[in-house]
Amino acid sequence: MTLSRRLVLAGAGLIAAPALLRAQPAFPNRPVRLVVPFPGGGATDVTARLVAERLSAMLGQPVVVDNRPGAGGMLGSDMVAKAEPDGHTLLMCTIGTASINQYLYSNMPYQVSALTELALVNSLANVIAVPASSPLKTFKDLLEKAKAEKGTLTYGTPGNGTSGHMCGELIKHRTGTDIIHVPYRGSAAVIPDLLAGRLDMAIDNLPPYLPHINEGRLRALAVTSKARWFALPDVPTVAELGVEGFEAEAWFGLQAPARTPRPVLERVSGHVAEILKEPEVLAKLRDLGSEPRPMGPQEFSAFIQAENVKWKEVVRVSGARLD
Repeated sequence: MTLSRRLVLAGAGLIAAPALLRAQPAFPNRPVRLVVPFPGGGATDVTARLVAERLSAMLGQPVVVDNRPGAGGMLGSDMVAKAEPDGHTLLMCTIGTASINQYLYSNMPYQVSALTELALVNSLANVIAVPASSPLKTFKDLLEKAKAEKGTLTYGTPGNGTSGHMCGELIKHRTGTDIIHVPYRGSAAVIPDLLAGRLDMAIDNLPPYLPHINEGRLRALAVTSKARWFALPDVPTVAELGVEGFEAEAWFGLQAPARTPRPVLERVSGHVAEILKEPEVLAKLRDLGSEPRPMGPQEFSAFIQAENVKWKEVVRVSGARLD
């Protein structure tokens, strides 16, 4: 090939490249799917729907919540990890799916590196709740019975690897008690059994339990946050009740497939930050017993790295391990 011909072709390439870039479809050019890896009715689902409603208007495309529960949130997470990285498939991640599961499960269907952080949305306390008819009136009663009758009390959670599960395992480890973990497929499945007395207690995200506590059908024995939680100011923390230094909060955020273009991540995270400034959204989050925790991609990624250090150690000391 002559030099002049190479120059002509190179020039054509320089002209064509911007044209190809312009030919890439704009984001979003179709509905966005927000995968929730847990059933409807729980804190993950409620948070996702609150964000999706506002995000739809901002993006100019429907943001459709798609519940894909199973395997401690791994089924839905796996779906997003393997989706096209174009911003049209997002994940409502949790402390379990984004941090705990990688240390709890021997085999995962995807690598955590297949997902990238987009935005942290909110956080909340877990609550230790019993039926109103339970003879367990206090957290002290619970521990005394658990020590006297090893392996008889049960605690329900929305699934293996959830923050409720790990809180329960850590309490057992720190107090020398033996309480049986009963994993369910989401909070909505736990509550009926708890209300009916088929479970001794639940350790779970506060929001779906709060109405039952406020109306007297359930009794809150403790919260797992560092300080008393604003939605239950009269309920002591686990740390206050003798488990020194105990602290655990659940959190929820958005992730996308790795290699999703940075402009897409920044656009969506910017919209989420705007959403979390809206007075109506803030009021709804607080009504749920939840606090906003706005973070963009980089800050959220650093936050998860710190959480990984904590929960890796919790899984280790608890001895919990799942295939």
